[in-house]
Amino acid sequence: MTSFASHVRTIENLRGPAGRLEALLNTGQPEAQFSALVCHPHPAGGGTIHNKVVYHAMKAFSSFGLPVLRFNFRGVGLSEGEHADGRGERDDVRAALDYLDHTFQRPIVFAGFSFGSHVGLHACCGDTRVAGLIALGLPVHAAGRDYTYGFLERCTQPKLFVSGDHDEYGPLDQLEQAWARAPEPKRIRVIAGADHFFQGTAGSPEPKLAAMQTEIRAWLAETFQLAAL
Repeated sequence: MTSFASHVRTIENLRGPAGRLEALLNTGQPEAQFSALVCHPHPAGGGTIHNKVVYHAMKAFSSFGLPVLRFNFRGVGLSEGEHADGRGERDDVRAALDYLDHTFQRPIVFAGFSFGSHVGLHACCGDTRVAGLIALGLPVHAAGRDYTYGFLERCTQPKLFVSGDHDEYGPLDQLEQAWARAPEPKRIRVIAGADHFFQGTAGSPEPKLAAMQTEIRAWLAETFQLAAL
């Protein structure tokens, strides 16, 4: 594996329908075949671009030399606007896709964690600019609410679902029902001893973020024939 330094820069010109979106871009290699977008978890739980799962997903993409965009949803950090219960946030995702498409003009791979995966799948499924989708800690039952994923039936891009076997917001039976609705190509990976945030459990206390990264890297390498740097 060759050494590769990904530099981070602030993006000033990413705007969604609610105004400017605070964003960071990890630069990639000029010859990278894809760009990547990573979306953060629910703002009510403190979700931002600096979330550990988001950061580790970004590092997995960067290990292949891909440019990676992270942004704060409306009303989070320095992003303008107010939280819109997921519907407005789908438009924020579309604005980020527009930015990546305009800037790099290459296929995009999406990854989202928790709320970010729910919102991002809605926005990215069926978008011809998006070559693949990664759902990390997909929420299926949270705060007394069941999340439904009927739209996945029309989602023909390659898909990877990664969750912990102790994910309190993703009971495995409901997660597998959502995954079953999606057409091939698809893959599901359940990490033993991991909670929703890919941290450890009482019986397996060490963090599982590295295991999550391994699943992302393996899927990217196999699905898109990418080689790590």
